[in-house]
Amino acid sequence: MDTSYPRDDHPPAPSRKREPSPAVPVSPPPRDHLIWSIFNTIYMNFCCLGFVALAFSVKARDRKVAGDVEAARRFSSKARCYNGLATAGSVVLPLLLVALVVTGVLHLSKLAQESVGFFTYQLGGTDDQDK
Repeated sequence: MDTSYPRDDHPPAPSRKREPSPAVPVSPPPRDHLIWSIFNTIYMNFCCLGFVALAFSVKARDRKVAGDVEAARRFSSKARCYNGLATAGSVVLPLLLVALVVTGVLHLSKLAQESVGFFTYQLGGTDDQDK
């Protein structure tokens, strides 16, 4: 009995590369948006939307690893939606607050200038009437 490797009695079969059929398009696996969710959870957690997005991102990654592509797409879509809401809420609301503060300060400065003019106004009229 010959136990040497490789055996010479059976030549290796030629390898054939199987090409995917052009009729079936191969779609890329869905993205799980995990990094974006972690960023929103840590830095910009508006109304806990970043945490909700993180939960859906983890679910999308688990479904992708398990091979359930359709469920992974649904969870990925929800994670993207919540990430967008968290990012928009965390960027738009502070900008809106800054705009309100700036307009309030400008309005108050204009009122202060007008009140200085009001209090320096002479109510008595001119000096000719006092004679």
